[in-house]
Amino acid sequence: MILAETFLFFLALIDNGAILFLLVYYIITLSDLECDYLNAQECCDRLNYWLLPKYIAHSFITILLLLHGHVILFLFNLPMFIYLTFEYFTIPQGNLGAYDPAEIHNRGQLKKHLRDVMIYIGYYLLFFFIYLYCFILALLKGDPIRRGSDDEIVTEI
Repeated sequence: MILAETFLFFLALIDNGAILFLLVYYIITLSDLECDYLNAQECCDRLNYWLLPKYIAHSFITILLLLHGHVILFLFNLPMFIYLTFEYFTIPQGNLGAYDPAEIHNRGQLKKHLRDVMIYIGYYLLFFFIYLYCFILALLKGDPIRRGSDDEIVTEI
């Protein structure tokens, strides 16, 4: 093992929380574009800037889960990892990024992006609570309080 299990789930919580905050930023930015508070170029520049950090953050926790032998959590994270990899590496030729200012208003792309971000938020919110549960279990693994028998009084911790 590279890290203690408690520290692994602590990193997973921090990582997941950061991605959740980033996704809320995505929702706010896309909503501003929908209401015409931002122009398409500025909105897409802001969103494309955060694609790689989101991909790296999810990849980091997925690889750590695999290295630590948490196979079930790894397998649950693998589909999102594959989708984010697909999204990042299959940007059409000529587009500025996954969010392209020339196409974001065409064929309902804005609604599709909003839907995708909502799905991401649901996924990461679910995993935030799963990691929180695993973190608490890792903290309580074993008996953190030394206890004696019922009639014995423990005076030291």
